[in-house]
Amino acid sequence: MNTEHNTQPGRVALVTGASRGIGAAVARRLAADGYAIGVNYASNAAEAEAVVAAIGQAGGRALAVRADVAAPRDVRRMFDLVEAELGRIDVLVNNAGVLPYVSIAATSDEVFARTFAINVQGTFNTMRESATRLNDAGRIINFSTSVLHAAPPTYGVYVGTKAAVEAMTRVFAKELRGRGITCNAVAPGPVATELFLNGKSAQQIEQFARMAPLERLGQPQDIAGVVAFLAGPDGGWVNGQVLRANGGAV
Repeated sequence: MNTEHNTQPGRVALVTGASRGIGAAVARRLAADGYAIGVNYASNAAEAEAVVAAIGQAGGRALAVRADVAAPRDVRRMFDLVEAELGRIDVLVNNAGVLPYVSIAATSDEVFARTFAINVQGTFNTMRESATRLNDAGRIINFSTSVLHAAPPTYGVYVGTKAAVEAMTRVFAKELRGRGITCNAVAPGPVATELFLNGKSAQQIEQFARMAPLERLGQPQDIAGVVAFLAGPDGGWVNGQVLRANGGAV
């Protein structure tokens, strides 16, 4: 385990959408910090099990849990399984999400409904479940996006979902008064993941990389470090906030 990080032995974190990309990086980082990890995935069991195996090889504990976060029954079952195998949850990271690149005018009813189901209802479902299931002094970390403020074309439905997530984050932080639980959101800028890179030309990727004064794309580990800060003791006084991790792009 990496002893340079703030270790949290005996604590449990549940990371949704953790089979790849930012979610996988978050799962590995929190495991390195001493958390036992519930690795949620929607469909790709092999990728989720690979994350679990990597955590195990590094000396950590992890469990792959299949669940559609948009389905309340799946979410309850996910919490049940993590509690039974790893213990009561201390940290919930709501990373699961979908990103359709489509103009508002061209968005189908199906794409609109599914995007809101996963990104908004999925976050709502896990937050609602955590209200009675999370340990006191726990942490809830939702995911928004810095694109919400850049507002480029073809991101309309996606940023609509993230605006809702940010609003719920601020409200939930206040509703959890008295339990020592914080609720924040992380809003990444462009990050070099398969989800972001897919379908973009080398020129487009270079343009995105140069948006930030630091002149590079974010890496999943950059975002995982922000999540680890919010999950750990040093982030305990940050509550009801949105941290924009984008290298200064927005």
